[in-house]
Amino acid sequence: MGAHDVLTALLVERAGFETVFLGGFGASASLRGLPDLNFLTLGEMSAAVERMARRISIPLIADGDTGYGGPADVRLCVQAFENAGAAGILLEDQVSPKRCGHFDGNAVISSDEMTAKLEAALDARQDDDFVIFARTDARQSEGIDAAIERINRYCSTGADVAFVEAPQSKEELAAIAEKVHYPKFANMLSFGKTPLLTASELEELGFKFVVAPIETLLTAARAIESLAKTFLQDGSAAALKEDMMSFEELKEVLELEKYLRLREEEAPEK
Repeated sequence: MGAHDVLTALLVERAGFETVFLGGFGASASLRGLPDLNFLTLGEMSAAVERMARRISIPLIADGDTGYGGPADVRLCVQAFENAGAAGILLEDQVSPKRCGHFDGNAVISSDEMTAKLEAALDARQDDDFVIFARTDARQSEGIDAAIERINRYCSTGADVAFVEAPQSKEELAAIAEKVHYPKFANMLSFGKTPLLTASELEELGFKFVVAPIETLLTAARAIESLAKTFLQDGSAAALKEDMMSFEELKEVLELEKYLRLREEEAPEK
């Protein structure tokens, strides 16, 4: 499950998920109120990774986009994310500046350039358990067969997980599952270019990972929009109380009592 901020990540963890994903789309929307068009800097994204990783106990997979430049920049990106506490990183083969993989007009660098980036990423990681997800966005411009060829090359270079972004049919998902012989990742973006399959259906095809990347953001955006309209119209939010988490529940999520006890222990004796 994708999380666009730390509170969301806490809720994802409490729901029982074993991993959380911090994507560039959600981070850009949350931190800057801007679309996923490469507006975030490496410093901003690695700081977001650190805030989230420090507060949760489940592994965090973070979106490294294009690595913020060439192989030397990719090295810095991997080191920054790993030092910030991420358990893995996604790196993609789009040109820079990149855009969301489900936007039109995407373009990719050569597979040679991407392979060089992945080699830099592999060399830069300090812990072999830090997972490198290789992503190709070549489906849109070069077709599914070329995308499959690219991702197989990327994983043969040493990337741990294969991610073909934005396949456009169940048949294309099945082709990826059949022809990519590495652990496979599927992106189930609501309202995106890829048909939505359940986790069980994807597992049956042969996928190992599936993410709902911005659904927490979409849900929160609609709820906040409704709240704003209701309060503006009624002068009160009372009509929506049944749809809200209670104040007591939120204090529990934030572990208020735990931190009050810590503050009391820190207080000097009188």
